[in-house]
Amino acid sequence: MSDNNKSIHDFDFQLICEYFSQFEQQGPGSPEATLKALSFIDPLNDASRIADLGCGTGGPTMVLAQNAPGLITGLDLFPQFIDRFNKNAVALNLHHRVKGIVGSMDCLPFQDEELDLIWSEGAIYTMGFEKGINEWRRYIKQRGYLAVSEASWFTGHRPEEIDAFWTAAYPEIDTIAVKVAQMQQAGYLPVATFILPEDCWTTRFYAPQVAVQDEYLKKYGGNKTVEDFIANERHEMELYQKYKAYYGYVFYIGKKI
Repeated sequence: MSDNNKSIHDFDFQLICEYFSQFEQQGPGSPEATLKALSFIDPLNDASRIADLGCGTGGPTMVLAQNAPGLITGLDLFPQFIDRFNKNAVALNLHHRVKGIVGSMDCLPFQDEELDLIWSEGAIYTMGFEKGINEWRRYIKQRGYLAVSEASWFTGHRPEEIDAFWTAAYPEIDTIAVKVAQMQQAGYLPVATFILPEDCWTTRFYAPQVAVQDEYLKKYGGNKTVEDFIANERHEMELYQKYKAYYGYVFYIGKKI
């Protein structure tokens, strides 16, 4: 893999955690996109059980909690994210029904058919879309929902530069049609799909990083790992601006049947 095609996971996890814990969300998205996805879910109630997997610091989770009833468990591998998640829940007076726990999304602490809804924004890629939707299905009640956002190709063909970058970073990236077919094969009725708007990347995800990147380069002056990490993040931003017509995040909402 060339330096220009590094995945974020080629860097130290502590560095990644320190960097991304400063942001409201750890991937492309917005409250508006979260609410649009929620609009395709049948009404929940106070007894509904929801899990947000790969929740990060809880930006989307708090939007869910403010707009839907039920008990919500946020799960993430990084304790620093979960610490901030729980502080956010307290600050918003949601802690009585929203709790963050440290855990792995490929070893969930739930019972079979315990959940009415599994949510995951921009995180299922860490275990792979197809594996995730198949393994998580057992935890969802009959006619319960799965809502995930996933990096996807918008076209069948694209320039070599962006194809090579994403294939190296996430080999499972594929077209929307393929992802929908995988959901059907896994036992879900596809309810809705929609592409996240450009501002979910530019305004919500990339713009807040600019000042932090400059601070990091000053704080860790001369640290080659940090310099490479920031260069990788900036390269990803540049590629998005250049090739955003070919890919993006797509929300996939399915009902277990």
